[in-house]
Amino acid sequence: MLKAFAFGTDPWDPSNRFETSWLLSPWVLFGLRALMTLYAFTTLLLNIGYQCAHEELGGCQASRDGFSYFTSLAYWGLAFYLLTATVHTFSYARYGHPLLSTLPRPLQALHALFYSSVTSFPFLVTIVYWGLLYPYGRAWFPSAWLGWSNVSEHGLNSLFALLEVLVPRTAPQPWVHALWLVVLLALYLALAYVTRATKGFYTYEFLDPTATGSLVAAYVFGIGAAVVIIFAIVRGLVWVRCWVTEDKLGLRGKFAAPVARAGDVEEHDLGSRDVSASK
Repeated sequence: MLKAFAFGTDPWDPSNRFETSWLLSPWVLFGLRALMTLYAFTTLLLNIGYQCAHEELGGCQASRDGFSYFTSLAYWGLAFYLLTATVHTFSYARYGHPLLSTLPRPLQALHALFYSSVTSFPFLVTIVYWGLLYPYGRAWFPSAWLGWSNVSEHGLNSLFALLEVLVPRTAPQPWVHALWLVVLLALYLALAYVTRATKGFYTYEFLDPTATGSLVAAYVFGIGAAVVIIFAIVRGLVWVRCWVTEDKLGLRGKFAAPVARAGDVEEHDLGSRDVSASK
């Protein structure tokens, strides 16, 4: 049980899996992540500005209320992960030594958990939004703006997450991260009811016991189970990607500079699956 709170003591990501790709050079990976970061923050900031300029959409109050919604918070989290990953990839491409490797071990471990969250929550958001929350039935959004903003936050989010699963050399993350993803969802549940108590509204109708009754518990546990299943599927995809690209195709990765990696740690308790890396 205490292992869930451990940061690990073995070498941290010795072959820089978080900053390298089996397919792209470090500079191209940096460019890809920079473009995704720019798009994500542009979407978020334009949404705030557009809502503030249109009172019929709720004005600035709607923008403030948006920070109570899991779908919005998950997109902000994705945007900041992409920004962080972009910075680390740039430092590795430029100096051959990622900034991440110089950080204290707790921050490195939290970066690994951050990766697990942004490769799991976007898929959960997409499934729940289009399967449960979409408000227009079989019709499309009533305006081009609403269509673009919602597709960006509830559709392209999963595309960005999928690219982070398939393109970098990240290794399968530790199973204990599934526990922490459930904890994060539980913390959001607390936030949702704090929002109800302080602002007078439920962020999602299925959390309202007067509307769904005892089904509230079913929704809550169902979403908790869903994120564990999504994490397991994503972890499996990462394992398959490592197996195909490294073990079968011999694509050990594209690095910033020639380095001898023989003897790298094969696996450690934060999920790194390092093998001998070659140029």
